[in-house]
Amino acid sequence: MSLLVVQHQESCPPGRVGQWLTEAGVELDVRRPYAGDTLPDDLSGHHGLLVLGGEMNCRDDEVAPWLPAVRELIRTAAKGVVPTLGICLGHQLASVALGGEVAVNPRGRTVGVLTVSPTSDLAQDALFATARGGPVAQWNNDVVTRLPEDAVRLADNERGDLLLARLAPTVWGVQGHPEADLTIVTGWAVKDSGSPAVADLDLPAVLDAVADAQPRVDATWRPVAQAFAALL
Repeated sequence: MSLLVVQHQESCPPGRVGQWLTEAGVELDVRRPYAGDTLPDDLSGHHGLLVLGGEMNCRDDEVAPWLPAVRELIRTAAKGVVPTLGICLGHQLASVALGGEVAVNPRGRTVGVLTVSPTSDLAQDALFATARGGPVAQWNNDVVTRLPEDAVRLADNERGDLLLARLAPTVWGVQGHPEADLTIVTGWAVKDSGSPAVADLDLPAVLDAVADAQPRVDATWRPVAQAFAALL
């Protein structure tokens, strides 16, 4: 099983999700277009698609000129019924690629460990059903404000923001970062420490919360990764 993985920047690797997929027998074909890797024109030879997070906006095509190709790959995956998972930016890219809308969260930046608060549809979902009530780290400015037509809202966080969605029959998105361990999140905190956007946050407390939640994050999201592998 070969999975095409699009990584948008060095600080947002596949992390634990990549580890869990590899343990499940999935071969990761990680493409890093920011470092010069090319993206394929289609998904021939791949059994699925994973689109990771990044700092850029999902329509920052001048900043990240590979984004149109990623959105097209997502549309190709949806039409071809290819299992696809978008994480944070990947979730937003999938949403706009399939007809939804993304905007800056009017509630402000979301940083910290939040909880999967399910809708009635989550329990029947083929991918995210086991994530009910579990924690996940979030580190985002933007949110999906309108889902694509026929998409299914599966869970919110405790702020009322969309957290999990089935964007097409075989395309899912998570606004959080199940792949991010303490090392990855610490890198984001160091980079953002001087930003006005996080001036009112206690970043050491956020990192403590990430560390404390890690066993529960693993218990929640490893089964999701295994379920994704089973779909490939």
